[in-house]
Amino acid sequence: MTGGTPSSVNSRSEHVTFGHPAPSCFRTPRPSRMETAMAAGTSRGRTGRITVVGGGFAGLTAAITAAESGAAVTLYEAHGSLGGRARTAAAPYRTNEGPHALYNGGPHWAWLKQRGLLGPVAAVRPAEAVRFRFLRRGTLRRTPPLTLLRLARRRPELAPVDADFTTWATGQVGPQGARAAAHYIAVALFHHDPGSLSARFVQERLHRAAALPPEAHYPVGGWGALIERMASRAWDLGVRIETDARVGELPRTAEGPVVVATSLDTARRLLGDTALTWPSGRAALLDLALATRRGDPFVVSDLDAPGWLERFTGNDPGLAPAGEHLYQGHFPIAPDESKADGIERAERLLDAGFPRWRARETWRREALATGRTGAVDPPGTTWRDRPAITRGHGVYLAGDQVAAPGVLSEVAFNSGMEAASLALQELRLARLDSQQA
Repeated sequence: MTGGTPSSVNSRSEHVTFGHPAPSCFRTPRPSRMETAMAAGTSRGRTGRITVVGGGFAGLTAAITAAESGAAVTLYEAHGSLGGRARTAAAPYRTNEGPHALYNGGPHWAWLKQRGLLGPVAAVRPAEAVRFRFLRRGTLRRTPPLTLLRLARRRPELAPVDADFTTWATGQVGPQGARAAAHYIAVALFHHDPGSLSARFVQERLHRAAALPPEAHYPVGGWGALIERMASRAWDLGVRIETDARVGELPRTAEGPVVVATSLDTARRLLGDTALTWPSGRAALLDLALATRRGDPFVVSDLDAPGWLERFTGNDPGLAPAGEHLYQGHFPIAPDESKADGIERAERLLDAGFPRWRARETWRREALATGRTGAVDPPGTTWRDRPAITRGHGVYLAGDQVAAPGVLSEVAFNSGMEAASLALQELRLARLDSQQA
């Protein structure tokens, strides 16, 4: 952990790709209240500036939280645009990186809404809700097994941490219901074998993913629109945002606390800590545009194997050109499987649910997501066992594979909030120390 911020950042250009008057990094931010108060103590303590490495959902959450409390904040993002895995592609096909949804039962929903950052969101329309389809035993069905629905109603607290999901669920609803539930909840896990994971972990996600009315909502315009609003909020608070700024080594913590809000792989390299590991999923991603056809499903969930395909233009038609539907799907694959194996399963799902889909295809993209889909907890572990947010010496972690509760993006949000709160606490202690000196 050596080297100052200027030498440790490879900044090829500084710009924010949103429609603001000018990027914050082109102007000199005004000193914050905390920075002014700390100025007299810089010889002994920290300057009051918090550095955030990573401009995704977790990093922006941390930056906004810190800046709202008066700290000066600099945020470095390695890419030319903010958002991380919450980026949305440019038109005409405004895809997210895999199927994304924002659950309204999580803490981030209220936080975003209170700040006017939530923006327009689309719920699942009733006309689309009746177009769910489930592939079971090779046949497309309109309803899931009743055993799956009964299991989804069980409170997560009833599921044991130490048992795997398949064992526990089989005792609850039998082997067929357990198998169907494990494959269904792959929508929120991106894992090839959900039944092998902790029963408590999987049940928490099943209980919420199958809730009625659905918790899932969709930012209109894609997640990129939400990220743009968060970036604007950070800028208005005086956060210095530097894009195309790849951090090669950790900034000096003597200059202030550092929040590393990157993937766990990147954090491991930056911190030089080989212990920063945790299981995640691996999935083939398929984005597909089809000429519209009345009667096409809204969602097809594969209950014979983990897989999910969803029509995102069903709730937000502007994501694709007129006359086309945009589908995004993910198909988890085992360590010994290839992307082609996942895409083959995707096409079997398309064959079952979409007549003549090949002739109707207008655009297509495939990708492989490895270790980019959030933490999964094996039996005997909970979120508390993941890499800790506090790393010592003024360094804090944030992201979707660290020790924070929640489902999907809630982990990134909660860890970003916690990391910023701990960094602020450290600055306050430094201020007290400087005042007493």
